[in-house]
This record gives sequence, structure tokens and C-alpha cells, in this order.
Amino acid sequence: MKRLLLMRHAKTEPWNEGIDDFNRALLPRGHEDARRMAEEIVCLGWSPERILVSSARRARETCSEVARVVTGERVRVMEALYLTGVRGLTEAVSQHDGAHTLMVIGHNPGLHDFALSILREGGSLDHGASLRLHEKFPTSCAALFEALDNGPFLPARFRLAGVLRAKDFAAE
Repeated sequence: MKRLLLMRHAKTEPWNEGIDDFNRALLPRGHEDARRMAEEIVCLGWSPERILVSSARRARETCSEVARVVTGERVRVMEALYLTGVRGLTEAVSQHDGAHTLMVIGHNPGLHDFALSILREGGSLDHGASLRLHEKFPTSCAALFEALDNGPFLPARFRLAGVLRAKDFAAE
């Protein structure tokens, strides 16, 4: 079975005039959320072997937090993932789909659109996860898609298996 794990970068400083979007940093909460999500990903057995990450600072910082928890992964920083859409994400995943579990850390709206396009083509193994994915794809959100075989990446072969959000694990 092959798996694709999509994760949006963690919570960042807000954008406003005079701030370079590409260099926006994670907030302390963002660092905590990214670490917590990585811990849950490991507990669920979703650990990636390869991570493709946008070159934007907030995505790289999210990846660094994930890499502190997940071991054995290979990371590839890709400028093409910065604010790309469905086509760019499809190309990136198609070119790097040799891993059993491939993770992509990127940005909205492209990442959410990509997840929804896979869901539309492949369907879902979990109706509740499907509803959550349709609702929104907030910062630190992760969606896992699974295929029954190890062939090349084709969205129609992947089914949504689960959605995690940082708020699901927030201290109460």
C-alpha cells in the first residue's frame, strides 16, 4: 500500500503590508502545533519516508519540527511548492512517488484544493474525515490518502484515510 500525507504549514505571524510573505516565521504556537502533529502522525503509523517541502520559511520551520519527531525521512526543499496549485502539486508528487509514504508540506489554497481533488477522484475510507476535509484545511492540518497498490501516483487510486487537526490535540 502507498500513502500520501498532505500537511499545511503551522501557524505563522500574520501577513500585512511591509512583511515579506515568503519569509513569515512560525509563531511559538505554530512550533508547538507542528511538533504535536508530528507526534500524532508517528503514533498513528503515518510516518513519512520522504518529505517534499515548500521553500517558504514557515513551511521549512514546520518541516524542521516534524523532522525532530519523525526519524529516517529524506527531505527535499522545493521552490516550486511555494503557493502552487493542483497542477504543480500533482507534478511534484508524481515525480517523487517512489516512497511508501510521501509527505508534502505546503500552503493553502493549493494544498486544500489538491486534497479535495484527490478526494473527488478517489473517494474516502472515512466519511467523517471527508466531511472535515471539505470544511477547511487549517494550519497544521494533515490528510492521509492511501492506495491499495504501489503503482504510480494517480489521484483516482487514492482514498482519504484520515484527517488530523492541531486543535484536536490541544490541551484542555
